[in-house]
Amino acid sequence: MAQEFYVTLDTLVEEFELEPLYNPGELADIRITNNDINRPGLQLAGFYEYYDNSRIQIAGKAEFAYLAHYTEEQRLKIFDELLATKPPAFIITREIDPYPEIMSVAANYEVTVLRSKESTSTFMAKLIAFLNIRLAPRITRHGVLIEVYGEGLLILGESGVGKSETAIELVKRGHRLVADDAVEIRRTSNITLVGSSPDNIRHFLELRGIGIINARQLFGMGAVKISEKIDLVVEMELWNPEKVYDRMGMDNHYMAILGVKVPHLTIPVKPGRNLAVILEVAAMNNRQKKMGYNAAQELLDNLGLNMEASNTVRDYD
Repeated sequence: MAQEFYVTLDTLVEEFELEPLYNPGELADIRITNNDINRPGLQLAGFYEYYDNSRIQIAGKAEFAYLAHYTEEQRLKIFDELLATKPPAFIITREIDPYPEIMSVAANYEVTVLRSKESTSTFMAKLIAFLNIRLAPRITRHGVLIEVYGEGLLILGESGVGKSETAIELVKRGHRLVADDAVEIRRTSNITLVGSSPDNIRHFLELRGIGIINARQLFGMGAVKISEKIDLVVEMELWNPEKVYDRMGMDNHYMAILGVKVPHLTIPVKPGRNLAVILEVAAMNNRQKKMGYNAAQELLDNLGLNMEASNTVRDYD
């Protein structure tokens, strides 16, 4: 069974500085599980097909201008039908004063009523972005996440292969650490993965022979970052002389994480290889590919060779 993520209503009140107009109980007990929200224009007109009562309901200037054409009795009936569905919250924007009918019906059905100072569109955009991150499907995987030249590199590999040591070298070269050992990966959209570190181990690294260090304390605030989009997965493995490693880079390899395909490289590790420099080049080369340039393809074109790239996808879920 998939784990259900939620945000409590008191978190939204604090994050967006909302004013409680009616609160039937503890805001911390009300859970928001749906990252979609609803402006109930159609519902105010009596249309309830495809209506989802798990969404937060938001009303602004347009909804209140529409309601002004109705009598008090009609508004009472409209809101009785809407709030009887018991949405998690009814939020009024632009500091509009609610009709008394709204408050009486909300008290009857014990629906929380909140108010925001912001315009409806601005508030909705901020709320959707916040809920998309907080309610995103997620997994936690063993690895290191680091930002290199603006590219988020998720470094995977067996314990002891050198992930943390490579991360420290990259930090010393001016790049930023996001997570070590455990990376919490969230799917914030159908094409985007964002990684971060669990709060209790954020900024800490384990180096064998030295122990635990705090990257923020050692290298400063500029050496760490809270979260980063995952642009490239780099899998480090001990060099296997019997394995054939990609030398051209024509074939496109991907790793599917939470249903999102991310470019994937396998980097063999052996004494003498400067892994930090290799990962810097990998990050820059990945950015060039996203911008439409492929060095391997240009070389083959210069040599008059015609090779078609293949795509392989590996599932990491």
